[in-house]
Amino acid sequence: MSPEAPFDPTAPLPGPPDPWAEGDTPTLRDGPPWHMTEMIAAEPAVAKRVLNRLADSAGAAARVAEAVRTAAAAGRPVIVVGCGTSEHGALGVAGMLREAAGAAGLPSQPGEAGAAIPIQAFEASLAPVKDGLVIGVSHEGGTWATMRALEAARGAGSRTALITASDRSPAAALADEGLVIATGELDQSWCHTIGYLSPLLAGASIGAHLSGTAVDISAAVGLLRTTSAMTAAAEGIAAALAGVRQLLVIGSGADRTAARELTLKVEEASWLPSAMRDLETFLHGHLPATDEFTGLVLVLAERRGQAARVKRAREALAAARELRHRTAAILSAEAAAAIEEDLTPAGRIVVADAPGLPPTVAALLGTLVPLQLITERIARARGTNPDPIRRDDPRYLAAAEASSPG
Repeated sequence: MSPEAPFDPTAPLPGPPDPWAEGDTPTLRDGPPWHMTEMIAAEPAVAKRVLNRLADSAGAAARVAEAVRTAAAAGRPVIVVGCGTSEHGALGVAGMLREAAGAAGLPSQPGEAGAAIPIQAFEASLAPVKDGLVIGVSHEGGTWATMRALEAARGAGSRTALITASDRSPAAALADEGLVIATGELDQSWCHTIGYLSPLLAGASIGAHLSGTAVDISAAVGLLRTTSAMTAAAEGIAAALAGVRQLLVIGSGADRTAARELTLKVEEASWLPSAMRDLETFLHGHLPATDEFTGLVLVLAERRGQAARVKRAREALAAARELRHRTAAILSAEAAAAIEEDLTPAGRIVVADAPGLPPTVAALLGTLVPLQLITERIARARGTNPDPIRRDDPRYLAAAEASSPG
């Protein structure tokens, strides 16, 4: 069915149910705009509201930052966990925390005691860290594996925190008092976009409190504003990629998180088999499985080590050209200027460099809307509804039910 009333992208989204309950299946529509379409449009206003709330120096983000500071300074583990889109949120949060910790003179290098690292929630539940800090990411706050990870961490003597939409959720009950960051606005599509944005906003806010440098909210919101040029580019990319047999997404540095999220979104929304490869890994054995029916998307907005990343990306794209891949890209303005357009014949979306934001924050927020627009437009081109992630089909609903924890 069609929307009953015009959607206002500036209005707050519905909050979590009270008392807490798992979200209902999104209402099914005959065609776009999908709920996903509306959620993308809402992101700039959501970001402004959430970042303003989390800037409170006495709020939950500041308290979680202090918990990170305490653990890191003592060289104790700082772990961020999640599943699915929330796992990608956890990857981004961990990167932001390392970046902020470095600015604060705290351990920040991967492998250094006290530096934040991401771990998939199920794996974290099986090998809980002792006497550390575990931060869970769960949009609705009911993810089984994330709750098990928090339970196991508490049992091992670690402190626990949570980034979620609802402070009344089951997962929130497993976090230490005062360490629940509630973003407050609930994604209306199961192909989560707000569910990816929200933990990244929380991560940026925790990082700002940790480093003592406020988030440039204007710059962050600016990166999320959709332009007509960006939408047109996404439609062109979708038209080129909709008929491929497989899609590969490559990235380096902070862009690996965005590449993973694009892979997941495309499979959820359009059912196109997709895989993520690290930029360098892509060139070491995966090319023989590709041909002219392969789609390729490069994500490159990471500004640290950019010259080296651009050089290797150009070489990867040259290899893809030899094999006639249908190649597109999401690029920062500086990277776009260094990569010839004929290396991305399926199109490109160029995003601002945002030098006023920390590099990880700028890269992840800058690529967020482009990857979601490409996903939504591929779904349109392939004639799929992204919102129910195929659970309107009894077979896929049965598969989801069969995999539910007993």
